[in-house]
Amino acid sequence: MKRIRSVVTLALLAIPVGGALAQPAPSDYPSRPLRYIVPFPPGGATDIFARIVADALTDRLGQQVVVDNRGGAGGLLGAQIAARSTPDGYTLFACNIASLALSPALYRKLGYDPDADFAPIGLIGSNPNALGIHPSIPATSVAEFIAYAKARPGKLNYGSAGVGTSPQLSMELFKMNAGIDIVHIPYKGGGPLLMALIGAEIQSMFGTVPLLLGPTSTGKVRMLGVTSPARAPDLPEVPTIAESGMPGFEVVSWQGLCTPAGAPDAVLGKLRTALPAALALPETRKRLADQGVQVTPMSHDEYAAYIRSERAKWAKLVKDVGIKPQ
Repeated sequence: MKRIRSVVTLALLAIPVGGALAQPAPSDYPSRPLRYIVPFPPGGATDIFARIVADALTDRLGQQVVVDNRGGAGGLLGAQIAARSTPDGYTLFACNIASLALSPALYRKLGYDPDADFAPIGLIGSNPNALGIHPSIPATSVAEFIAYAKARPGKLNYGSAGVGTSPQLSMELFKMNAGIDIVHIPYKGGGPLLMALIGAEIQSMFGTVPLLLGPTSTGKVRMLGVTSPARAPDLPEVPTIAESGMPGFEVVSWQGLCTPAGAPDAVLGKLRTALPAALALPETRKRLADQGVQVTPMSHDEYAAYIRSERAKWAKLVKDVGIKPQ
């Protein structure tokens, strides 16, 4: 009888407890669909990026990668949800300039640690922002828009996808350099923001080039300048803000991929191999290029260093502009 009890005890000790039963061995990863958290509503640039990359990762990983939009608080809500997710490699996060570089400079309490809570997979790409205005504004250049705004202090407004996003800080930097007073109206994401500009709820905005390309081509928005140091290859007729009277003006939005920190090394290795392979697919590169994205893959170590440098850069800029952390 004692022998039987001993065998039963050993057998029970060998059975995994808690959530371990649901955790596949790294060699089986991925064995089910993955969730790709996007911290903004559908229709914005981050969402466009993510859906293209999700399709490519689905092809490389052999499991469906499903985009999960969790917009709110300028990207903070989605970042918090991602940071608290199980670190098993089945949650991906569209970690970008807003969540990892701008928000840490703007908020005293983030609800997540941008260094400790995320494991970088790699940088995907970057694109400049652009200054867009409603066609009813009688300005066809940056200089004319500045003159128009100076004649109407506090009478014009601009929209953004939330406090702490690169388009919002682009406009604050622009306002400081131009010496103009334009009122800020935040929206929940790039999609609602663009609809507000098209519907003349707001008169101006900075937005990513991919977001503004379509409505600019149909005449619903007038694009006056881009924030890159050189003109965008697909928009050679649109001058840079720097050459339009603001030397040195440069803001580039970037998008990357992370997963909650603590995932097994073997899982991280598979993701860090799959991302550059996905970005190398000709169809993926074309789809991203069609959206004005410059694909600039980086290794996870390079991406981690880049994030730290960007955070330092924007912390200084926020201080120089005079924005006090909330």
